[in-house]
Amino acid sequence: MWVGDKMTLFSNLYNYREFLKTSILKDFRGKYKKSFLGILWSFLNPLFQLLIYSLVFPHIMGNKIENYTVYLIVGLMPWTFFNNTIIQSAACIVTNGGIIKKVFFPREILPISTLTSNLINFLITQIIVLLALIFSGIGIAKTIVLFPLIALLQYILQMGLAFIFSAITVYIRDVEYIINIFMMLMFYLCPILYAPSMLPPELLNVLKLNPMFEIITFYRQILYEGVLPNMHTVFKIFLVCVGVLFIGYMIFRRLEKKFAEEL
Repeated sequence: MWVGDKMTLFSNLYNYREFLKTSILKDFRGKYKKSFLGILWSFLNPLFQLLIYSLVFPHIMGNKIENYTVYLIVGLMPWTFFNNTIIQSAACIVTNGGIIKKVFFPREILPISTLTSNLINFLITQIIVLLALIFSGIGIAKTIVLFPLIALLQYILQMGLAFIFSAITVYIRDVEYIINIFMMLMFYLCPILYAPSMLPPELLNVLKLNPMFEIITFYRQILYEGVLPNMHTVFKIFLVCVGVLFIGYMIFRRLEKKFAEEL
């Protein structure tokens, strides 16, 4: 069943590739529509966040992590990618209710285009990360070649979650608001502002059950520390991400049949 559904997904994406491309560009450009600074907000938003956190945590809370600003930005960028994708994907089916009622197209294109437009934005913001690594003196390690692999893990995970939340929100509109609260909590449960070594082992083992905890750690290892992540752990997270995608797509396929009625 999964193989057939997977082939259907790939077939739909290929057959409607021009529509998918247009939808991705629409989502990406829509973020900056009628904005004077336009795409510069891709850099300004994370920089403002970085400024606030880098002032508060090392100076007020006594955080002693070396090159804390770089440490922070390496973790903040993938989190922003994750946060924006989950929040925006939850609303993507409801927001496009009008076109869903009038035009037939594979519904999964909507969460995928939301995810992919945020991926483009994420890749653009990596310019800030590279500049921070260079000017801080840390430099760019050879382990950066693993960046596409870690980004792929995150993309797969988020695709599964995007399918789940976009579909469920059609039936339960409160999900969109619950997710906003949940994401604020999740921010502090990921190693963005602090190092995992600062946590007690018991709590650390629980937080590592969250795939984003490990994925952010992978980014830190290949970019900030310049070391190879444990590939056994990478493989385990890959299996978890594929599992989330499998479950997410199954939920989406089951619920999409009555999208038009609910909208």
